[in-house]
Amino acid sequence: MVELFLPKNSQPTKGKTWPKPAGTRLREYRVYRFDPDSEANPRIDTYFIDLDDCGPMVLDGLLYIKNKIDPTLTLRRSCREGICGSCSMNIDGFNTLACTKAMDDITGPVRVYPLPHMPVIKDLVPDLSTFYAQHRSIEPWLKTTTPPPQTEWLQSKPERERLDGLYECILCACCSTSCPSYWWTGEKYLGPAVLLQAYRWLIDSRDQATDERLDNLEDPFKLYRCHTIMNCSKTCPKGLNPAKAIAEIKKMMVERKAA
Repeated sequence: MVELFLPKNSQPTKGKTWPKPAGTRLREYRVYRFDPDSEANPRIDTYFIDLDDCGPMVLDGLLYIKNKIDPTLTLRRSCREGICGSCSMNIDGFNTLACTKAMDDITGPVRVYPLPHMPVIKDLVPDLSTFYAQHRSIEPWLKTTTPPPQTEWLQSKPERERLDGLYECILCACCSTSCPSYWWTGEKYLGPAVLLQAYRWLIDSRDQATDERLDNLEDPFKLYRCHTIMNCSKTCPKGLNPAKAIAEIKKMMVERKAA
């Protein structure tokens, strides 16, 4: 049996336990901390938040920690409404958005880590440079060869409805970082999020570059490293189904060859 181990300098150690605030309703947080300017291993710090002085979401607790306990805690956040995707993290063992994950949905301490299998810039902030470069590589914009119309490109209602379940993707990377295939071949395999975005443009009735887009995906790694593990569809905080989109792209590839 193969045994896998983290490098010694990547193994988290027990960190600091911060003093409890004065309150009767407290909630324990265990948060991954990593300082790139230090040679020390990552650590897990323990905090306690006062539920009577804090909102109900995991992000509320993290901001309580940053604002009232430890201002050095580093994280991304913006909209607080599940729209921007900035606060994607691994919470209680699942990739999700801290702003839409309620503390009441978690039993025991709230365990917060950065998205898995990504380089960590600091604390809860992963380096998504490769992820964004992959998204850029599929050219996620409308490509046409005919002259633009005087007003706008029109779609019928059924044509527009085909994009439902695709356009809602917020590129939070929860799905891609939950995928074992992406963990091991992330520099070559585009991953669930980017492939879902690719499918969104492939089936847009206004786009006129279908063959070009399929040619770009015709690669042993870009598309075909998906093994239908389904982690992506299970973890998506928007309820989307990247695995289905990937299967549809593969189907388009086969149909094109058979035509």
